[in-house]
Amino acid sequence: MTDTRSIKRALERNTKAISLRPAVGLGTSITRATVTNGCTCEITDGPWKFISDLPESEGGTNQGPTPGVLGRGALVSCLAMGIVIRAAEMEIPLDSVAVEVHADWDARGYLGLGEGVPPGYTQLRVIVDIISSASEERVRELVAIAERLSPYVDTFRRGNDVRIDLRVAQAPPA
Repeated sequence: MTDTRSIKRALERNTKAISLRPAVGLGTSITRATVTNGCTCEITDGPWKFISDLPESEGGTNQGPTPGVLGRGALVSCLAMGIVIRAAEMEIPLDSVAVEVHADWDARGYLGLGEGVPPGYTQLRVIVDIISSASEERVRELVAIAERLSPYVDTFRRGNDVRIDLRVAQAPPA
């Protein structure tokens, strides 16, 4: 796997900087989705640009992953990276790390058909596969810490205050 020394140094450097000046750790990330055609969205965030779409069966053109794929991907990649970072910090050797999520859903919620059926997931199950020469107890401790400190595990578990501000502009006359 990756050079764990550089990962550990980066974590230590960031931890020290934010411990000394907590304001350094505050920020706002801005991600923008612009509909380009039908349901296809171009997503931009800083230097990153990618596409999200829906499958043809849902009215899209299948030009990119669905929002669900991106959300689940954020969850599993965040936890996987957190495991690697915390393993470097704890000096636990890792031969491989794989994280998968099983997301249950009921399309009636999204389609507005089921009273009380949520439009999102009804349950998420995360499976972590690790190969390591460390003891199972140390690996369990590692994963517990990574899970507790994972921004996206937290985002999925904890209710967030989501505010939608609508800005409407009149289109010029045709």
